[in-house]
Amino acid sequence: MSQTPLEKTAAAAHAVDLSFPAPQEIAALDTVEKIGFKLAHRMNSGIWKGLWTFCQRHVGSLWIYLATYNLMNVFGIENVENSDAERPLILVANHRSFFDMYTVSSVIFRQTKRPLTLFFPVRAKFFYDNPVGWAVNLLMGWFSMYPPFFREDREVRKREFDKFSMRRLVQLCTEGKAHVIGFHPEGKRNIEGGPYDLLPAQPGIGKVIYSARPQVIPVFIAGLGNDLPKQILGNWRGGEKVRIWFGQPLDLSVFYEKGDRLRTHKEIADFLMTKIAELGEKDRIAQAGA
Repeated sequence: MSQTPLEKTAAAAHAVDLSFPAPQEIAALDTVEKIGFKLAHRMNSGIWKGLWTFCQRHVGSLWIYLATYNLMNVFGIENVENSDAERPLILVANHRSFFDMYTVSSVIFRQTKRPLTLFFPVRAKFFYDNPVGWAVNLLMGWFSMYPPFFREDREVRKREFDKFSMRRLVQLCTEGKAHVIGFHPEGKRNIEGGPYDLLPAQPGIGKVIYSARPQVIPVFIAGLGNDLPKQILGNWRGGEKVRIWFGQPLDLSVFYEKGDRLRTHKEIADFLMTKIAELGEKDRIAQAGA
């Protein structure tokens, strides 16, 4: 009898230590990257993770609220509130601002009673290869920008480390009470075009979801910019309204009946983008009628 993806993941856990890179994987990083990773890895484990989650809930969410409360409009938050806190939840969202997921997490902290333990997989460049990036990870995300991916690094050897990051991400999305993972299927910020223009989905999120089978909720975000002082001042000077739309949990069972291959992963990713686009269309209609 063939194994399901979940059974394969469980079997792999016995063969490979999911909690830390193999020697050849960590060896692919240079000294600064190793220090950056080991620091973030420690901060996302045990009592440290609990401390930073406390800070996110009571400090981080507060300053984001104070910077946006006159502009914030939230729709469908009950879909997050009603999700099963015993199972990991992936939030898949469009990406136009540095502050997208921080704002989304602040809203969930402040408008639901759901327990949250946050993880935001991130490109390793800057956040892991530069001490300034480590500081940004602390000050902006309370070290939740984890695990890191080096897939776009010019040094191909560093991509060996991504094997660990993918295993770790699948693990976080498979098990863990209160785990909420923020993910942008587009893979990077879309800084061109209008708020309803979306980039093509990357298949990585499809691979993670196919392997982990988490809960998945689409999110559409509009009205956030990348200029932090302007964004904060706009809260009192009449800046653009911030709109966050949470969709209903997605049924992805039809994809799980297909083979575990790149084509299936891309189909899942594309499906996620259609659901994000549908929320964007709701926003477009609401804005037209405002």
